[in-house]
Formats: sequence, structure tokens, C-alpha cells
Amino acid sequence: MLLEQIKQVADGLAKTFAPFCEIVVHDLLDPSHAVLAIHNNLSGREVGDPATELGLARIMDPEFEQVIANYPNCFPDGRQVKSTSIGIKDSEGRYIAALCMNIDLTVFQGFQGMLNQFVDIQVDAPAKETFDPAGAEAIRARIDQFAARLATTPRALKAADRRILVKELKGAGLLDLRRAMEIVAAHLGVSRASVYSYAK
Repeated sequence: MLLEQIKQVADGLAKTFAPFCEIVVHDLLDPSHAVLAIHNNLSGREVGDPATELGLARIMDPEFEQVIANYPNCFPDGRQVKSTSIGIKDSEGRYIAALCMNIDLTVFQGFQGMLNQFVDIQVDAPAKETFDPAGAEAIRARIDQFAARLATTPRALKAADRRILVKELKGAGLLDLRRAMEIVAAHLGVSRASVYSYAK
């Protein structure tokens, strides 16, 4: 019954993180045929394949770490992987299963490479130029920090929170900077009139 529930969890995770994350359910009570289910198959394994070294270690030691997150791994063809393995115990504290997630990093590394190339700038440009008024970066950083404290984004802040934020900016002297109101309004996605009203 527990294994069936774990298979449902695996199915949900697989649908959420497809196609970049392989989800595998291991039955540790049958180590020679441990792979019970595999979704978004990236490793080429099949249902009925044996347990991995990690699975065998759990079988041998009930005190083995239950959650091992974000460890480096690789697929048989050499692709780099970020893996997380969660051991599942029965009521007596024995490992009976494992839920494993393997994320193929090659796609994200490709994105990262393209982004790095795109944002690369020439440091020896003949003249320095900026379209941003002095202090704009500090204002945006302070807004981002405020939103992060509330586990949200600047544009998702509620009106009451925006009012508190603007008073914080005012108290820090950031509203005295050139075009401050315009910068705040743009970053919050509201009108300048709204920012002025919050600052009163």
C-alpha cells in the first residue's frame, strides 16, 4: 500500500518537472529488481533493474541518511546530473523504498552558457555611458530585498506592503535621489501618483 502511494507521488512529481527530471521509485525489499517505476526516463534504466549502490547501502544500514539532496551524479552517456534520494522507512524503521530524482543539467548548462555570452560586455569600451540615474540600482535592490522578506516579487506586493516599503525608502533617504519616484513606480508596476500617495 505504501509503495503504491509513493508511486502516485512519483507520478505527480514527474508531470510537474517533465521533461528535465527523471523520477524513480525503488523497492528496497527486492534489491535485485528494485526499480519499481521510472518516469521521464533519462538514464535508460528499466523497471526490474537492480538497486544502485545507494539503495544497497540503505538496505544494509537502517541508520543511513534518509534524505541526500542535490548530489552530483551522471547518466551512462556522461551527462551531468543533480540527484536527490529520499529513503522511505516502514513502521519498524527499516528502509523499504526510495524515491529518487535525477535532473539532467546539460540543458540548463546550455542556457547558462548562452546567457553568459549574451550578457558579456566589452570592458575596454572607448567611453563610459549609462542610461540609469545615479542610485537607481540601490533603490531597486532595496525593493527586491523588501519583497524577498515577504516571499514575493515587487510587482506582487499588496498596497499596504507597498506603503510600508515606500516609507522605508523614504526613511533611508532613497526617495531624495534623482527620479526616485519614477524608478520606484516602474519597479513596482504602479503609477507615480500611487508612489507619491504612499510617501505621504
